[in-house]
Amino acid sequence: MVVVAIIPARLASTRLPRKILREIAGKPMLAHVYEAAKRSPLLHDVMIATDSDEVLKIARENGWKAQMTSPHHRSGTDRIYEVALTVKADVYVNMQGDEPLARPEHLEALLKPMQRDEVLVSTIKTPCPAHDVANPNAVKVVTDKNGRALYFSRSTIPFNRDAREDLRYFKHLGFYAYRKAALGRFCNLPESRLEAAEQLEQLRFLENGMDIYVEETPFDTVGVDTEEDLRRVEQMLIEYF
Repeated sequence: MVVVAIIPARLASTRLPRKILREIAGKPMLAHVYEAAKRSPLLHDVMIATDSDEVLKIARENGWKAQMTSPHHRSGTDRIYEVALTVKADVYVNMQGDEPLARPEHLEALLKPMQRDEVLVSTIKTPCPAHDVANPNAVKVVTDKNGRALYFSRSTIPFNRDAREDLRYFKHLGFYAYRKAALGRFCNLPESRLEAAEQLEQLRFLENGMDIYVEETPFDTVGVDTEEDLRRVEQMLIEYF
């Protein structure tokens, strides 16, 4: 199985401007993501997909593979599909450029379901920390007994009506693996109703009857959207390495 990781790297972020190039522990955030991907023995190649001349220049200076993509894409998934049209692989991995705590173990879990030919899309989850159960910035996921996603939400799901002590909550981590057919279908569908409401693009798959298989990992991450996230991640990286 040939697997290529693609890191969508848009420079024009809103909440934290230019975040993928912000320094964390002495190097740009994008470097942490790229290097984590390169450490995985399961990947045949790693590429950056950007719409920024500055990001492309930095990538080339550091010897990172990168490709310029359209500035008009609605999402990182659309950017990945553009690369997939010219780069041949069996599976394409979406590694977010704002996940500097990414590690090879995330990719190991992510790709486990893709060993089965019938799986078109996979992602990962981790036990949700108590402080994130009601946090709308931490996306929760519920699955069926076979690991297929039933729903993703910023709300607390499932709702624990009877205060059961054995109920577990899971946080969704923004790593995805796709086959090209699934990518193509996603990018040619309009934004779905629930996707627009929750601002979660993975709901487009579910609303259109496409299964997403979810594998569990014990390794949490922190997506960087604010200055506070940046400082928190830097401390965690210093402790990790």
